[in-house]
Amino acid sequence: MSENKIIKAIKEKGKTLEAEMSFFDHLEALRWHLVRASIAIVVFTAVVFYYYDWIFDTIIMGPSKSTFWTYRMLCKIGAALHRDGFCINNVHVKLINTEMAGQFTLEINSALIIGITMGIPYLIWEIWRFIKPALHDAERKAATGFVFYACLLFFTGVLFGYFVITPMSINFLSGFTVSSAIENLFDVDSYISSVATLTLATGVVFQLPIIVYILANLGVMTPKFMKETRRYAIVVILVIAAVVTPTPDMLTMTVVSIPLFVLYEVSIVVAGLVEKRKIKKEQEFDKVS
Repeated sequence: MSENKIIKAIKEKGKTLEAEMSFFDHLEALRWHLVRASIAIVVFTAVVFYYYDWIFDTIIMGPSKSTFWTYRMLCKIGAALHRDGFCINNVHVKLINTEMAGQFTLEINSALIIGITMGIPYLIWEIWRFIKPALHDAERKAATGFVFYACLLFFTGVLFGYFVITPMSINFLSGFTVSSAIENLFDVDSYISSVATLTLATGVVFQLPIIVYILANLGVMTPKFMKETRRYAIVVILVIAAVVTPTPDMLTMTVVSIPLFVLYEVSIVVAGLVEKRKIKKEQEFDKVS
């Protein structure tokens, strides 16, 4: 009996060691995926440093200038509709630096943020390469195009946030005053933080169809549930639009809300496609059995 127990203990210990080695092998593989992604981000950040003067004046400071693309398009829309009030001829943004090393850290932080943003597609691809071997053939087939669609939605959100939400928010907040005795002078860190937050947050929000796709595959989200809770989703979307664009006019809120409504409806379609695929697989399984 004792020999059998010893043999059983040795076998169980061997299985444990094998599982531990497999776990550490996976950690090692993940580490190298993250290292390569980090190198890519460093390279992108270095490129941003090289062209920083142009990037800062044209891209970062773009929404603070009346010559920005969005403001020019608003003027053209106003002219086409024969309505006044669309043109924004002056954006009241005056930036100051209040710290000794403020402009130095500003360049480092903003270059790193842009480098991370540019490196996100490669980071997603590396994460996909790490996850892919663990998936079954059917799961791999179902996830075809994951990297492409995730990156497409992210950069669509980033562009929407940069060209629509950011300039509208900056124009409103820079011109808003409680009293004429108070002059708006903004710290440059506050300006950079606002531009980065509004832009990147929109990119993350635009990942909604991807998130719904994953939850639908896990059985957490269904098209029926999303349709039944649509009225609550509308309220949430309007609240998000009101928070992201702190402007009092309904036009700005509507412009921000429409893409979010579209994303929600697209997510319902995505959840429906996942459900149909699951039902089809179950029917095929029943036929075979």
